[in-house]
Amino acid sequence: YEWNNGILEAKPLPNYPQVRQYGWFYTLLNCYLQSHPIAKLINLETGVSMTVLDAGEPSGKWEVVYKPDIGVVLNDNPAPWGALELRAFEGVCDMIVEEVSDSTLAEVRRDTEEKRRGYALAGVKEYFILDPADRYMRFYRLTADRRYAQIRPDAAGVIRSQVLPGFQFRRTDLLNLPGLEELALDELYAGYVIPGFLDSVNRTEEAEQRADVEAAARHQAEERAEVEAAARRQAEERAASETAARRQAEGRADEAEEQMQALQAEIARLRQDRD
Repeated sequence: YEWNNGILEAKPLPNYPQVRQYGWFYTLLNCYLQSHPIAKLINLETGVSMTVLDAGEPSGKWEVVYKPDIGVVLNDNPAPWGALELRAFEGVCDMIVEEVSDSTLAEVRRDTEEKRRGYALAGVKEYFILDPADRYMRFYRLTADRRYAQIRPDAAGVIRSQVLPGFQFRRTDLLNLPGLEELALDELYAGYVIPGFLDSVNRTEEAEQRADVEAAARHQAEERAEVEAAARRQAEERAASETAARRQAEGRADEAEEQMQALQAEIARLRQDRD
């Protein structure tokens, strides 16, 4: 239940897609705060008590005890939060995230109009409304005149928080809900989702690439060595063949010389016999 200006209201129950989206975003915030411990979280079971001057109310003030789905309280927030004895937060959250309640139009108006107006008057610096159906999802930032201006995604579809510097996410990821490992490998999230994981993977891939290059170089060197060895064997075989041919030629020349000498001797003998 929540207390809204003297009226006790039942807090609407979420459906499964809303629970999944809420869990994904809560995990994302936890990842950020683990690496950037500049704030503490309030979850949906914690009461947040606020009294705000509001000329639009008959009493002149807006007095509520809400249970935001997620509240972010910066460490320098003037209201204390985080001590063991604190069961409720009596101050103004720096950021509030609500998973839209959409069972009825009255519930939708409560999150998108009433709470938006009240949180702005209270001074909540950023107000995010999540919606897995993507009908009412909005992101707001407080202006100097205590009104909310919508935060538009940049050209890459990224929403960036000013309350939590460096906390950023793609609007489409709130609908697709990628896993932590996929986020850790994404440069957009690598700074706070498992920090260092992307660098480690990149170093591993670079080492594997270097090993592949070195293995290819070794293989090429081995192939060149085999080609050179084959060329040397061919040269040696040619040299051996040439040596054998030379020896054969020399042998034939010696034999011809001997035959010539024998013929000349026979001619000389025949001349002597004739004389």
